[in-house]
Amino acid sequence: MSAQNPDRAQAESRLNQVTLAISQLQRQLEASRADHRKEQARIRETDLAIQRTNLSFRTLEQERTLHLAELAELEREREAFLASLDERLGQLAEQVRSSYRLGSQSRMKLILNQDDPSGLSRMLAYYDYLNRAQVRKISGLKEALATLDGMQQSIDRELLRIQEVQNEQRIVLDELNRQRETRVLLLSQLSDQISGDESRMQELEQNRKDLEALLERLTDVLADIPADLGSRTGVAQQKGKLPMPLKGPVKHAYGQQRAGGLRWQGWLIGSAAGAEVKTVAYGRIAFADWLRGYGLMMIIDHGQGYLSLYGHNESLLHEVGTWVEPGEVISIVGSNPGSDQGLYFELRKNGKAVDPAAWLDR
Repeated sequence: MSAQNPDRAQAESRLNQVTLAISQLQRQLEASRADHRKEQARIRETDLAIQRTNLSFRTLEQERTLHLAELAELEREREAFLASLDERLGQLAEQVRSSYRLGSQSRMKLILNQDDPSGLSRMLAYYDYLNRAQVRKISGLKEALATLDGMQQSIDRELLRIQEVQNEQRIVLDELNRQRETRVLLLSQLSDQISGDESRMQELEQNRKDLEALLERLTDVLADIPADLGSRTGVAQQKGKLPMPLKGPVKHAYGQQRAGGLRWQGWLIGSAAGAEVKTVAYGRIAFADWLRGYGLMMIIDHGQGYLSLYGHNESLLHEVGTWVEPGEVISIVGSNPGSDQGLYFELRKNGKAVDPAAWLDR
């Protein structure tokens, strides 16, 4: 085991290096693309801002959920304490009734009618014991009421914290919606500039070339990094059984024609913005960043030469190098108005796109 650690450390170091190399590649790709560079840069900045805001909103939602759980626990403790308090009140009431019944004759009357001094002594001792018990019960009830008041204060504090978090959420959500509207406007402006089938074909073709260049660079580096699948089943052994990354209709399928004679290399799965995307298999995140034409993109290395790609995201929830489990939420679908609204999904084997229909279980 110890002999493997240096190899793993070297692999992780190479993965960190590839992250830097990919960033440099992206800059090179953008530098070579003069057309619409200003608009694309604004879209990239907006997408990254949306991601930051969305992640902030999710953090607030997790905090709110935590406070709600704490509140529910406090409520349970309070209910249990109230039940205990009712029991104590019942015991005290019974003692008072017993005291009343036994005390229907005054102590003086008992003394005057008592022939046996030892009996008198026992009776007086019993009265003293009963009084002390009642005092203890009353004192305990006072403490219980104070504890109950403290519980209520804790509950009130949690309610206040939840309200504060909800207020923050509303502010963040308003900002998120404003950023989404800005993005829609930018996309509209860009679409106006890319007019005509020829221009659209050139844009799509260049986007494809950018992705191919990125994948080629990734493949070269990942070839030196062990898959470390352990006893897990690889993608090759799950053909036809892989889960969908999200539920939705396939709006554009692999091989269907696009503008200018180009063809789809993956699936566009229709989905509203905000839907959660799940990984189709165990693997390590090899890329998580913005890519022209695909927005926020995540690429996962599943070993054995298999990669899965997830584009058109609004937020990426994990960083490069993270291992993710099958079905784990990895991203949030973004807004891409029109026929391209939804998640773009590709599956690649040894760098070549394959038809997801043969691999995913719909």
